[in-house]
Amino acid sequence: MRLPDDPRVLVGTSTADDAGVVKIRDDLALVTTVDFFPPVVDDPTWFGKIAAANSLSDVYAMGGVPVAAVSVYALPKDVPEGAPAAILQGAVDKCDEAGISLVGGHTVKDTEIKFGLAVTGTIHPDRVVTNAGAKIGDRLVLTKPLGSGFLSTAIRADALDEATAHRAQEVMATLNRGAGEAMIEVGANACTDVTGFGLLGHAIELAAGAGLTVRIEAGAVPWMEGLDAYAEQRFLCGGLHRNREYAEGRARWSGGTEQQHLVIADPQTSGGLLIAVAAERLDALLQAMERRGVETRAVVGEVVAREGDLDVEIV
Repeated sequence: MRLPDDPRVLVGTSTADDAGVVKIRDDLALVTTVDFFPPVVDDPTWFGKIAAANSLSDVYAMGGVPVAAVSVYALPKDVPEGAPAAILQGAVDKCDEAGISLVGGHTVKDTEIKFGLAVTGTIHPDRVVTNAGAKIGDRLVLTKPLGSGFLSTAIRADALDEATAHRAQEVMATLNRGAGEAMIEVGANACTDVTGFGLLGHAIELAAGAGLTVRIEAGAVPWMEGLDAYAEQRFLCGGLHRNREYAEGRARWSGGTEQQHLVIADPQTSGGLLIAVAAERLDALLQAMERRGVETRAVVGEVVAREGDLDVEIV
């Protein structure tokens, strides 16, 4: 496959970043992304909110500001009455919270519901934050607890208690806006949002992009409330196996329990940002996030000199 060769493309596909960035003029670039997937929860309004938050997150992870979105919709013939409108309303509500408009979209027929957004944002060309800029000594901050893969599986199996299900939906639907703004304020070196590859896979990408090694402290990684009872084999999704296979030869498990290892590899839906920031700016980042109401501000590891072929070490 021949990749585009365009000098206006500041961020393309070479580093598996969260969104593309195209320069328009010296002081303006566009951030563009699209993401959509089948329902991860039963409630259609919550699904719309989660899908929208997930799509918007790619722009925040680059340090950008979303400006507009269009929906991407796949609907089966036998979709329950009222569900499509409820999904769309959830997305509109989340776009309103982000301060943008949902200005259109496209719908196709499919065998199952799929929904998401294509989002356009803006950024100054000199302020783009990629997943490849980490430096030795950087501290890693995670801005949402893990566990949505396990808990979404439990929701679909009708096995999750109401309070835990509601909390999981709230976490997944939370915008990464405040964390993204704080990251730009203090000048973070690198960032990625934690989604389908799990914390493990996205940490590998961050390490590989910088040519360094990421060290994650298993005991410092935050979990969603109630996850302990559900982080087990019967609620394990196929994506977790794929994430661990992807990490073979690239990750070393030096510490932590097997359950912690599973959660670190758990595929996330609309997860938090994983931010690499210089040690001397760590306190400023945590304070900036606290001022913006970011609940989870977990320091989960650090970036160290490259150790052979090792991308990630779990300690």
